[in-house]
Amino acid sequence: MEAPLEKERRGIQSIEVGSQLLLALGAHGRPMALRDLAKAADMLSGKAHPYLVSYTKLGLVTQDAATGYYWLGPTAIQLGLVSLRMLNPVREATPFADELAEKTGHSVALSVWGNQGPTIVLLVDPVYPLHVNLRTGTVMSLAGTATGRLFAAYLPRKLIETSMAEDYKRLGPDIAKPLEPAEVEERLAEVRKYGLSRSRNNPTPGVTSFAAPVFDYSSNMVLGVTLMGLSGAFDPAWDGPQAKAVRECSEEISKRLGYTPGQARSWNANKKMPSS
Repeated sequence: MEAPLEKERRGIQSIEVGSQLLLALGAHGRPMALRDLAKAADMLSGKAHPYLVSYTKLGLVTQDAATGYYWLGPTAIQLGLVSLRMLNPVREATPFADELAEKTGHSVALSVWGNQGPTIVLLVDPVYPLHVNLRTGTVMSLAGTATGRLFAAYLPRKLIETSMAEDYKRLGPDIAKPLEPAEVEERLAEVRKYGLSRSRNNPTPGVTSFAAPVFDYSSNMVLGVTLMGLSGAFDPAWDGPQAKAVRECSEEISKRLGYTPGQARSWNANKKMPSS
């Protein structure tokens, strides 16, 4: 039984080899000369050229008549656009959230920007659930939670300033000790510095959390990933294992959504949020 199954899994090597040219074009981000493209795909120019001829016929690659440089063709672009239209950030992120919870043993929450602010859309508990007052549909405080401050740092100011102003008025019983506006500004600066948001024993005593942003192909934040655990078993250091784990998770999801590292937007840098 093993031989037929293995045969079924076996692919066509020439397709796998030739695909390295398409991957190299995408990674490079601009048209490439044959020599450079072949080198990036780790093959000789003479070997790369027949693949490029076939890809050109299929519209996967196009060649500039003036320079001879190669670039992704209309078929490749169309396939990419179709894929982007079908992407659902929460659906794509869910397996990564499950893996993060299993790997760390801590609770994981996914959040998106909803009508009333940052909203929990998925909560994954490990073997031993963390008893916090969170559930799917919970709207997080922009000022008072790691998840909220993540959105405050990366979403456009006009989108969040009204919610931020209201935030000081509608803090619920989950917020043990509301942060002052100046302290919120300090926390937002931390988010932009480290690419993470952190809460320690506030709003929930005894609980520490890190939240990391997820960006899409347009370099906009579309999702937040929050890792939460009991403070005694959760390293609060910016370079600790928990911070590293949630950062790596968010980076993998962002890559899945077509994000190019280094292009994230922080709309609100050096801009103060409205105070109470």
